[in-house]
Amino acid sequence: MMRAREDILESKRNGRIVRKHVGDAVELLLPERQTAPLVLSSPHSGSDYKDDFLGASRLDAFDLRRSEDSFVDELFAEAPAHGAPLVSALFPRAYIDPNREPYELDPDMFLGSLPAFVKTRSDRVRAGFGTIARVVANGAEIYRDKLHFAEAEARVENYYTPYHDALRRLVDETRERFGFAILMDCHSMPSVGGPSDRDAGRQRADIVLGDRFGVACATQVIEHAELALVELGFRVARNEPYAGAHTTTHYGRPAENIHALQIEINRALYMEEARYARSDGLAALTERLGEFVRIMAEIEARPLKRRSNGA
Repeated sequence: MMRAREDILESKRNGRIVRKHVGDAVELLLPERQTAPLVLSSPHSGSDYKDDFLGASRLDAFDLRRSEDSFVDELFAEAPAHGAPLVSALFPRAYIDPNREPYELDPDMFLGSLPAFVKTRSDRVRAGFGTIARVVANGAEIYRDKLHFAEAEARVENYYTPYHDALRRLVDETRERFGFAILMDCHSMPSVGGPSDRDAGRQRADIVLGDRFGVACATQVIEHAELALVELGFRVARNEPYAGAHTTTHYGRPAENIHALQIEINRALYMEEARYARSDGLAALTERLGEFVRIMAEIEARPLKRRSNGA
């Protein structure tokens, strides 16, 4: 079992913040006292490209970053100051993607046949973006050679599972403490739709909220989020071009008092997209998103729990 390393950070707003690392897989930023019924996750901001991965790839570290949601963990680093924990993957999405099912794999990437429990057919696998991706965001192939299935098992055990264990524990503890939990799964998106996207060539909204078209959270949650973001000056869209993936569908159980909402942030707001570098907008956006978390924490609990319990 991985052991957690713990550090104490200082928060000006809400006492101390506890930072924990679970091995080299997960970082947790925890408020000293959780006061918000929220859990935030950043599954795609990891940037720890290890030598063995780089050695197996035909791409360099810069090209592999095309699959990153760069700096999203920084954008939401104010969440613990507002009483909400933040879970961030330290490993890169191109290595293993925690926003997929644990074994959603392309059989053409592996030597020999895969076990029967592996999901080999899905839109994501066909596109090259399974649990272990075949390509990066621009379509470039990642690997020089085929992989052994044992490599996939090791990545799931050492990275995927610790990430979801930490996230599930925080979601369950939040529901126990507050009677319900809202999981906000945080991502970033290119500012313009790519050639294979439904919105190819079109400028995107500042933020896209995804609730799997009403399935993953109560209507009140997405409405509260949209109103807060609009009042903060953002242009907001719902479910297009992103409605949510595995995290949203897996955790979003309104009838069980768990509401999941995916948040996609336009990269032009905070980074130089071509260089994968922070822009001057990052600090201001971090502050605005901290205010967004504060407003989300004020959501009225009683209607959510009544709806979740079937009333």
